Amino acid sequence: MSSCCAPDGSCHSGAATEVAVAGTAIVYAVSGMTCDHCKSAVTEAVGGVDGVLSTDVDVDAGRVTVIAEGGLDDALIAKAVDEAGYELTGRAS
Repeated sequence: MSSCCAPDGSCHSGAATEVAVAGTAIVYAVSGMTCDHCKSAVTEAVGGVDGVLSTDVDVDAGRVTVIAEGGLDDALIAKAVDEAGYELTGRAS
């Protein structure tokens, strides 16, 4: 797993703003996120999964809320998160 941040914890990128829409919400726990760049990377990766309508990434809580048209394949979400350089640790309770 890699980090996008400088050793001092700073990050030089902005975060994308997402708009919530109607659908099924699933909250996932994701480790390794520390900054706005992390938020942007996960938002883009998960947003590219078929059926995902929107995402809301909470870096501080280590949570990603996904709004989808219907049921989602957790393995596809995990793969997208992994390819972005982070780890999906499961559905959050």
